[in-house]
Amino acid sequence: MRREIPSIAAMGILLVSSQLVAIALSPLFAEANFQAFPSPQDVTNTVVYLIMILVFTAVILGLVRYRRQNLAKYVILASIFVTLAFVLLLPILIAVDYATGGTLDVNLLGIVSTLLSFGLAAGLVFLLLKFPEWYVVDTIGFVTAAGVTAILGISFGILPAVLLLIALAFYDAWAVYRTKHMITLADELTSQRLPILLVIPKRAGYSFRDQKSLKTQLDSGEEREAMFVGLGDLIIPGILAVSSFTFLNQNVGLSLGPLAPNAIVALLTVIGTLIGFIVLMRYVLKGNPQAGLPLLNGGALLGFLLSSLLVYGTVHIV
Repeated sequence: MRREIPSIAAMGILLVSSQLVAIALSPLFAEANFQAFPSPQDVTNTVVYLIMILVFTAVILGLVRYRRQNLAKYVILASIFVTLAFVLLLPILIAVDYATGGTLDVNLLGIVSTLLSFGLAAGLVFLLLKFPEWYVVDTIGFVTAAGVTAILGISFGILPAVLLLIALAFYDAWAVYRTKHMITLADELTSQRLPILLVIPKRAGYSFRDQKSLKTQLDSGEEREAMFVGLGDLIIPGILAVSSFTFLNQNVGLSLGPLAPNAIVALLTVIGTLIGFIVLMRYVLKGNPQAGLPLLNGGALLGFLLSSLLVYGTVHIV
């Protein structure tokens, strides 16, 4: 137990940090109209996003089942490349505008920023291919998680976000405990050294490039040398925190010093996720794969509900 405490603490820090960075980035993305859906309050957005997740998962599982792992790998790498380029575009645009003193023409600024974001994304994917060590995977995974959480958080209003968290909590439990296809998917993508999860070593000198199959380790009862958390476990509960910060009223309700009411609810939603994470780790330490979203999303939802009652005296979900 004591040996795992530093790894669990590091994982918790990454979880909270990615969501706090997403909250900080969300106003920038919202101002630039980077929403994934044009009408954030439309509950059909939840259905569309769920279908996209199911279709993408089915495609990757189909490729793995029919022994097309390399094709699955490049499909995911292409998705990572596009996601990174999109996530990095706005921060790079702001940085270039600041570095040039705002002297660049708007069109030229857009072209330069786009080229730089795609170039940096390509460089990160190339680094991942050539040197897939755990800290490279974690760095790319963290950047991806924070950016995607910010974009999705401003794309889902409170009600669509709540429905999304509930639906994905049930789906994750079904996929891990019932069909177990999520375990198969995690095992395959871990073997491909892809940043769809964060890797937290338990010992110094650990190399992700030498990581054995997770399924093989589980079947043999061998102790794992690292702990893993999927990017979805960071992103999905964080959507509600960012949505709260974006769509709740910041002028009416209980404030705390510089923290506006919407910021308090967002932060307490993050804390709720952290509490769910701590409970989750008690089960993870028993050695079996665990569905993360039921507890993580449950913690986020509970944190949102209680903080909304505290701050506004009621729960605003529409």
